[in-house]
Amino acid sequence: MAQRPSVRGVADVVALIDGLGKITGRAQIIWFLVFGGLFLDAYSNAALSAGLGPMTTQMELTSTQVSILTATAPALAIIFNPLGGWLATRIGRVPPLLIAKVFAIAGGLLAAFAGGFTVVWLGRVLVGVAYGIDFAVAMALLAEYTPAKLGGRLNLWQAVWYVATTSNLALALVFFNLDVGADIWRWSVGSAAVVAVALLLSQALMLKESPTWLASKGRLDESVANLDRIYGIKAVVGTPDALTRTAAEAPVIGFRQAGLLFKGEYLPRTILSSVISLGQSMQYFAVGWYLPLISLTIFGESFEKATIGSMVFNAFGIAGGLLSAYFGRRLGLRLSSAAGFAGVFVALVAMGLTFEKVPTAVAFLLPVLFILCHSAGPGANGKSIAALSYTSDVRALGTGVTGMVGSFGSVAGLYLFPQIKDSLGLADTFLTLSVVPLLGLITCLVIKWDPMKAASPDEVAGQDRDAIVAPSVTAG
Repeated sequence: MAQRPSVRGVADVVALIDGLGKITGRAQIIWFLVFGGLFLDAYSNAALSAGLGPMTTQMELTSTQVSILTATAPALAIIFNPLGGWLATRIGRVPPLLIAKVFAIAGGLLAAFAGGFTVVWLGRVLVGVAYGIDFAVAMALLAEYTPAKLGGRLNLWQAVWYVATTSNLALALVFFNLDVGADIWRWSVGSAAVVAVALLLSQALMLKESPTWLASKGRLDESVANLDRIYGIKAVVGTPDALTRTAAEAPVIGFRQAGLLFKGEYLPRTILSSVISLGQSMQYFAVGWYLPLISLTIFGESFEKATIGSMVFNAFGIAGGLLSAYFGRRLGLRLSSAAGFAGVFVALVAMGLTFEKVPTAVAFLLPVLFILCHSAGPGANGKSIAALSYTSDVRALGTGVTGMVGSFGSVAGLYLFPQIKDSLGLADTFLTLSVVPLLGLITCLVIKWDPMKAASPDEVAGQDRDAIVAPSVTAG
């Protein structure tokens, strides 16, 4: 009978998971259930986007009220991304994910049955809380569930985002054809609550706490048990190593320790992931989120035409999201982000110079180029780089801080796009926004860090542990 591997700390857990050639069985179900939360985040955002026109008409909303509604969820995420990371660091990865679903259910139902602007806004506040918590924690958990050689799979969240957006647009089209009238937006945001209920029940039943997080807290018995439950890895608890003993006795990492992300080897990693996250969210929420408006301009003044046009654009987002995993594995996350930013820059400049001056086919292809380059490159990579760049003790905090920076970009994109458009027109707005991917491109070329080309931070920490322990053993 083969001797079971011994688990002394985080590095041993990471090495066992990284030794897996693929994710199968219960582990794969769990992996996709965590992705389900990211699906819900995108679905909830699309629910408002798809029904914003009918809602504005029915409730006679002012432009200021519309801006408040669209910016509320990403604005709340500025606070709740790092808070979610803090919670995940203190109490584990799974509880915050379940809490987020409860907020999503309440937010969706509150908005669906709202009688006025204030109640709709309160619903969006709850959705923003859910979005902020879930995204920060889910990416950290996915990074810990995934073997290093399959790290590129984290980029699939971008395809999931576009699948969710397309699903909600398709559902809105169904509701439209069922003649629900101006209440179409209520059905759209209410359906997000149904998705949240299904996810809450599934995740509560199936999710298991991250073995890596448990080991980082010195809870080796539970870590070994979950390695078996999730992956079928049979291991035994060894004598805790020095890092594990130190971590178990040290104060819990919180906001006061966030400065670790901006020191030493972590500083360039934090800058790179933050700039990619900021740039991709700003360009997406400035242009991609307003695809229905762009579709109206290209295809004509019709709800059906605008919705179908948006679905077509999002189909290319799905394709780009799927390609992002391939490009991330082949080029690395940094270079694929740089290439994506370059493509988005070219697309925005071309859209600005040719808008309403070229045939419909060309006008259609330029947003397609934008979506493809965005989703295949920086759209996915900002979150993935953050999740893969830190050791387990600060990973959730790192994804939370990066998510917070990205949320600033979302709010800026949602707020600035209509303001600039009203002042300059759509063509000059595209030209103005082209500076965003240009700065992202420059940052990716200057900072050389890429987690796909480097050893796992946790395994490096484990090697440092062995280097420290070995001399003392020899001396003894």
